[in-house]
Amino acid sequence: MAVIDPVVNGRVADFIRGAVQSIFDSRFDWTPDAESILVLMREGGMAPDQERRFRPYFDLFVEQARKAEVSGFSPRVDDETFVDYPPKFDLDALLTPPSSPDAQKDLFDGTGTRTESERALIDQLIAATKLYDSSEAIQELFAFTVRLREFAPFNAMLLHIQKPGLTHAASAHDWWHRFGRVPKKGTRPLLVLRMKGPVDFVFDVQDTEGKDLPIDAFSFPTFGNLSDNRFAEFMRAVGKEKIDLVPLDAGDGQAGWIRLLARAKNDKGKNVYQLAYNRNHAAPTRFVTVAHELAHLYLGHLGADNGRRVPDRRDTPHALMEVEAEMAAYLVAMRNGLTPRSESYLSNYKGAFEDLNLYAVTRTANAVETAMGISAQKLWNEKA
Repeated sequence: MAVIDPVVNGRVADFIRGAVQSIFDSRFDWTPDAESILVLMREGGMAPDQERRFRPYFDLFVEQARKAEVSGFSPRVDDETFVDYPPKFDLDALLTPPSSPDAQKDLFDGTGTRTESERALIDQLIAATKLYDSSEAIQELFAFTVRLREFAPFNAMLLHIQKPGLTHAASAHDWWHRFGRVPKKGTRPLLVLRMKGPVDFVFDVQDTEGKDLPIDAFSFPTFGNLSDNRFAEFMRAVGKEKIDLVPLDAGDGQAGWIRLLARAKNDKGKNVYQLAYNRNHAAPTRFVTVAHELAHLYLGHLGADNGRRVPDRRDTPHALMEVEAEMAAYLVAMRNGLTPRSESYLSNYKGAFEDLNLYAVTRTANAVETAMGISAQKLWNEKA
């Protein structure tokens, strides 16, 4: 699962054309035997990590060739790479995206106003308290965020910083009007960020008194055994976000990818993307794939998108891109009753965890839930 960088994609397309023209006969369809290119590349020294990075570009080119959108033989590419056996190539150079030295780092706010101060606040809290300086602490935070499904992931992190043992929280207004309870005298409120506003104050259930809570007061929809129909509902929501969905007919080893199709025509518009997922996977796996690819978008790995308040973070190292996207997808899946096997996927990128940006991950998880039509705010409003 990876971001399709347009510049890298152009390089790889020419590289693959060179391979096709060196190996196959132009009178016949080469796509059924496309895997033989990968076989030769492995024999030529392609490492597993390089293949993981190369594979999404390769799959995209082959898929487009099958649909006659591109050709392996035209235009002619004079690439002598595959004339030698085993072939010689520099995949690291081929797969390195162009640098973006002026990249703006703050998520979800192209103008750098409110979000800049939010991030400064969170960075300061995390640095000052050293709350999340170990993998165990991060696991505890994520478990907490999963339990607090009624709050957006970013707000759940804020609550965990303020009161790690919290179980349920709501505003004073909601406690009274929905549950007949009020904050106890002298109770200190907890701070969360308000949608389209500054901040809100909420109270832990242990800091309120009044009527007993109903058993299902905080139950929200979960999708443990996700059906094809429910998955289709999510995809309809995603499709409304200017994202072209492509169901791939692929083997188990291929999950999906995302790429930019067109930039917005003005600063307030949204870019258009294409997101592919393996239609042969079970619905829960497809759900995680889509969440992972959407995370790449909202993390800025495909560049700036002013209409979505996403900055340009294309200069993020590849391993860190995958860690950020998978952790966001993990949060989204777990908060909706699914259990992805993220551990095995993330084991390929252990070195990147020390630079994990929790601010980016939690804000992105919220953006992904919103795009899929399952944000905490939407579920709360439906229940009310």
